[in-house]
Order: sequence, then C-alpha cells, then structure tokens
Amino acid sequence: MRIRTTSTQRTYRYVRLALIAATLFLAVGVGIELARGGSLPSVSAAYYTPAGPVFTGSLCAIALALLALSGRSLEQGLLDVAAVLALAVAFVPTTQDALCPDGARCVPEAVLPAVVNNAATAASVVLVGAVGAVVLARVQGTAGRGTFVTIAVIVALVLGGTTWGVLAPEAFLRSAHNVAAVSFFAIVAAVAGLAAWRPHPDGGGARGVRAAYAVVAVGILVTLVALAAAILGGATRSGFPVVLVGEAVALALFAVFWFVQTVELWNDPDPRVLGRLGNTPPG
Repeated sequence: MRIRTTSTQRTYRYVRLALIAATLFLAVGVGIELARGGSLPSVSAAYYTPAGPVFTGSLCAIALALLALSGRSLEQGLLDVAAVLALAVAFVPTTQDALCPDGARCVPEAVLPAVVNNAATAASVVLVGAVGAVVLARVQGTAGRGTFVTIAVIVALVLGGTTWGVLAPEAFLRSAHNVAAVSFFAIVAAVAGLAAWRPHPDGGGARGVRAAYAVVAVGILVTLVALAAAILGGATRSGFPVVLVGEAVALALFAVFWFVQTVELWNDPDPRVLGRLGNTPPG
C-alpha cells in the first residue's frame, strides 16, 4: 500500500536523515584514518589528515541541514545559531603541535591562507544570508521577535568573530575552534533538554522519547564537563586520546538526538524541527 505524504513532510524527513548521514560520514572517515594507523588526538585533528575533506564536508552538510530546518520557535533559533558554529568548527581548525615555534600549539602557517580564505568566505555568506532572511521574513509575513533575535545573534557572532580574528589573530586561531565546538554541543544539549521538558500541546509525546532526549542533553553536558576536567587535570599528557573519545561520545549523542526525532516526527503532518514541541513561536 502506498503511503500518502506531502512534499514538505518528505523534505523534512530527508533533512533529518541527512543530519544522521553526515554524522555517520564523519565517523567513517575518522574511523578509516584511525584504522590505517593515523594518530588522531581528537576528531577535529582529522582536518590535517586525508580525512580532512570528509571532516569539513560533513560539518558543512550538518550546517546546511540545520538551516534548512529553520523556523521561529526557540529550538529552531538555537539550531540556526548552531549551524553557524558548525561552519566555524569546519573552517577554523584546531591547533596542533607540529611545526609550531617554541613548542606551543598553533595552526600551522602552511594552512593559514586556506583558513583565512574559507573563514572569510563563510562569514560573508552568513551575513548575506542574514540580510536575505530579514527580507524573506518580511515578504512572507513570518517576521517576529524570535526571528530578529536569532538573526541579531548570528550577525553578532560573525562580526565578533571577525573582529577577534583581525585584532588578535593568534588568540583567535588558538581558541576559536574550541569555543565554537563547545558552544555547538552546548546548544544541542539545550535543544534536547527543551525537547524533553516541553510537553506536547495535544498531550502526545511518548515518555520513552522524552527520556531519550533527556539522556542526550545530560550526556552531552556531562561529556563537556568531563572533557574540561580531564584537560585541566593534564589527562591529555598521558597519551590516552581523551579529547578524541569525548568528541566521539558527543557526536554519537548528536546522532541519537536526530534519530529519535526522525522517528518521533516521521508521520507529523506539519513537520517542523521539533514538531509540536514549539507551543508558541517567540515572534
């Protein structure tokens, strides 16, 4: 029997599935690099390996998918911000030890032209997109406080990051990737927490589904705290890939979130990023 669906419903299904696929794409690329004997202190370090194009491409796909799920609810606004942070993680690489003066960790000079080009391109396109979002919101009659707050936050992030990079390039290259990555996962944890906490207006929402969202939220937060404690405690000097394991756990929880949401909202006749969980758009 043929299942009747709308084109919008199918599109939202495929976008959510694409988020899972992009995460799997990244995991396989990193896994192959590890299997062939590559030394990776973190998932982000894949940027400097043959898995680099997979790392960057998967994060770009995740960013585009999150933006495609754009809307006016609080959760959707948070995920729009997370999309911009994903681009920062993709195009501003983590630091490494090799070829750095005085033994300090840095972004190697050889990749700096690519970093400047890619980051400037991403920032420019995001700003153009923000202007386009304002125009579309006005034309479509969907403009509201939540829409403009989200756009304002994104513009502030881009302009703030650009200013940081211009005025203090060494500090920017040393810290921007980590700040963006931690912020990205913190936002995902917040969205998962909102999904677990907010009841459905119609009384729906299986208890098991909400429990899964809660596990994802708590799991990501615990992982971030544990990573911070391990790094500050010097665990990274032990030779055990603490950051790699922590990032892998966070990515797995990210994939779990989207898997649960894909299953929960598969038949939603009016699909939005969190379906009926957004009671009233903030606009």
